[in-house]
Amino acid sequence: MFPIIVGLNHRTAPIEIREKVGFHPSEINKALLELSSLCALNGVVLLNTCNRLEIYAVTPEVESGVSAIKAFLARHGNLKEEDINQYLYVHTLYDCVRHLFRVVAGLDSMVKGETQILGQVAKAYEKSSQLNVSNKVIHAIFQNALAVGKRVRTETQIDQHPTSVSYTAVELAKQTFGDMKGKSILILGAGEMGALTAKHLVASGTTTVMVFNRSYQRAQALADKFSGRAIPNEELDSSLTEADIVITALAATDFVILPKRIQRVMKIRNGRTLLLIDIAVPRNIHPGVGDIEGVQLFDIDDLRGFVDIHQKAREEASFQAEKIIEEEMSSFLKWHNSLFVIPSVIALQRRGEEVKEVILKSALNKLGPIDPKQEKIIRSMANSIVTHLLHTPIANLKEAANTSQGHLYTEILQNLFNLEVNEESSHSGWSKCQG
Repeated sequence: MFPIIVGLNHRTAPIEIREKVGFHPSEINKALLELSSLCALNGVVLLNTCNRLEIYAVTPEVESGVSAIKAFLARHGNLKEEDINQYLYVHTLYDCVRHLFRVVAGLDSMVKGETQILGQVAKAYEKSSQLNVSNKVIHAIFQNALAVGKRVRTETQIDQHPTSVSYTAVELAKQTFGDMKGKSILILGAGEMGALTAKHLVASGTTTVMVFNRSYQRAQALADKFSGRAIPNEELDSSLTEADIVITALAATDFVILPKRIQRVMKIRNGRTLLLIDIAVPRNIHPGVGDIEGVQLFDIDDLRGFVDIHQKAREEASFQAEKIIEEEMSSFLKWHNSLFVIPSVIALQRRGEEVKEVILKSALNKLGPIDPKQEKIIRSMANSIVTHLLHTPIANLKEAANTSQGHLYTEILQNLFNLEVNEESSHSGWSKCQG
């Protein structure tokens, strides 16, 4: 079984493509079940965030598995395969594992070291496990990856510097207006992104926070946390008129704010600048809104060029994180390579036990009646002989597993001792491709 990943992110695909191919939260379960039903795939995880869509899978044949995922994404995005392929990247085998390690560490994010990705990967893995569409290889890779992510954050303190899309959006607002005190903020969306944005806004000194959400109850719950107020649908226009800054993070499939609405709003604002920051994917604000006089519109891709005061500190932490990832990859490779030799080690130990028992039985029969203490000494001696005899070849075999000659040593051992080995449990398919 081979691990693979097919995906796109903020570097390989513009938001216009990401919002076509991305999944609404309500579509994730159906997508996972459809992917797991494909004969080319065994075990899948779907990671869907504002800046990336990645499908991790395990497949018996790499080319077929990759093709199946590409075709699935093209169907979902209503795109031709030749059109979507230019935006996709593919990683297989150990490169897939290394990529996931970098993702959970925040090193592959738009803002290096961003804090949300570890939880997003954990939720994606949990969803796969709940739906029973994962397998042993998926479990091993993702459990290792989550441990790596936690280690990076503990040892590098990369998360001591606030780094998330919502934080960056607030920093952009501060750069635009300077002092945030006295500014009116309207947040569209009461989900995780909206909540994080509200938190950063309040921390920056904002005292007036308005929250709009399709569920008024959820908007009220979030507004209450920050002494703000929830906005019902009929008051959205008046709130847009009042606000200085609007940050949108609604989970919607169509544009929520259209040019006509903002044109009406701007006529009432008497020339006051309106800053709109759309951090949703798909976008909540029609791009035509940005052409209206007095409006500054930024989408999530525009945040990519934003440089904040923590960049240098994050770069230093990222350098340490890359070292940790290479250490963890080395450990992972040793662990995985050892899987190949374990069946042979078990078979060798079993053969040693079989030979020992045959010789012991013959010796004890020849000796005739002996007391229990004498029999215990003889059996202990036999055990020690087998253990000491097999110790060196087993240790050397495990050491050889981490070299290009590992499979040759294993096959020679099997032939020398005529061992019966369960090949399926050796994970030979993945390992042999690394030789």
